[in-house]
Amino acid sequence: MANLCRAPRLSAAEAANLEVNPYKADFPLLVANPELAYLDNAATAQRPACVLEAETRFYETMNANPLRGLYGLSVEATAAIEEARATFARLVGAASPREIVFTRNASESLNLVARTLGEQVLSEGDEVVISILEHHSNLIPWQEVCKRTGATLRWLYPSQEGFFSEEEIEATIGPATRIVSITQLSNVLGVEVPVAAIAKRAREMGAYVVVDGAQSVPHVPVDVRELDCDLLAFSAHKALGPFGVGALWGKLELLEALPPFLTGGEMIDSVTQEGAVWAPVPHKFEAGTQDAAGIYAAGVGLAYLEEVGFEAIEARDAALGRALMEGLAERPFVEVYGPEDANAHHGVVSFNVQGVHPHDVSSILDGANVAIRAGHHCAQPLLTWLGTSSTCRASGTFYNDARDVERFLEAIDTVWSLFHGLA
Repeated sequence: MANLCRAPRLSAAEAANLEVNPYKADFPLLVANPELAYLDNAATAQRPACVLEAETRFYETMNANPLRGLYGLSVEATAAIEEARATFARLVGAASPREIVFTRNASESLNLVARTLGEQVLSEGDEVVISILEHHSNLIPWQEVCKRTGATLRWLYPSQEGFFSEEEIEATIGPATRIVSITQLSNVLGVEVPVAAIAKRAREMGAYVVVDGAQSVPHVPVDVRELDCDLLAFSAHKALGPFGVGALWGKLELLEALPPFLTGGEMIDSVTQEGAVWAPVPHKFEAGTQDAAGIYAAGVGLAYLEEVGFEAIEARDAALGRALMEGLAERPFVEVYGPEDANAHHGVVSFNVQGVHPHDVSSILDGANVAIRAGHHCAQPLLTWLGTSSTCRASGTFYNDARDVERFLEAIDTVWSLFHGLA
């Protein structure tokens, strides 16, 4: 797949210069809309041309049902999926491609874990620990499985800036904890959660560790062995790939011990009138025909991220965060949520404009060709804890630049002027 990706290679220092942007030229939507400042990357990323070409290439050159045919096209389609699986595995430091299960998205991956691991190990008196930072995808499945099993859901709370103390971790994760499921990167505050420290405490208590990597995988290096987690979920569409493709990484021995989540075609080894024998991992969890073209293209998207390099991505995210935070700090009518340190935001800045509803802010910015998110960001408990019902969110990534930030800040000034009659 690397031969499909010719991403610009900049050093961290070069990438931190927001005045220079060799990346946008690789993204057809951004090329076709040069006046657009796309700052909703925490919701979904744009796709480079190589990803779009890969999906088309699959349908034009290898379109067949993978795994089920012995003829050439089917064999090639199968090879395309397994090549993508190897890329997914490499990106998160998996010991084997077999540890990667393809799903539709991170939400489905987390539901799979809750309905298999959760229902297998939880009973009345047990505890599941999550944090107040969680996206609904890493909250509602655990609420539901706790209802079914009689387990209790417990919450980790950070400081107002979003940082977790060692004392909070030790006080919340205790002998009754059976599962800890935690985001690695907040989609609202941008803060990185100390997953390795949380996992260490969970191990001491004999608990399993699940990580929601939907926000982290596109922005920071992820190594599941360094995190010392058992399972990690993420989506392709936030990492330059198509919609409808997700992944679950899990330790092989754990995946082998878990029951299937969905049943039907392809996830079986043999079937009789009386029962069935499941296929080996990972196919045990991949019932039905997969989106082979999407998976192949998603692998190309991840390979593109590898080509750009995470040193460059992190440096550019930090520069974008600083530019956004510094610009908003000059506007006393704006309240920013989360850390004061711009470097801790990973390019995600949630804020409100005094006296103006976030939906109005977003609508006015849209009129200025600036795309941001407004609402609760699928994290309503977090926003309630922060003392608000909704915020605006600007989220950048490596293909954003200084001009995007300038357009954003100019549009924020327009919002204030419109609501206060300023010239």
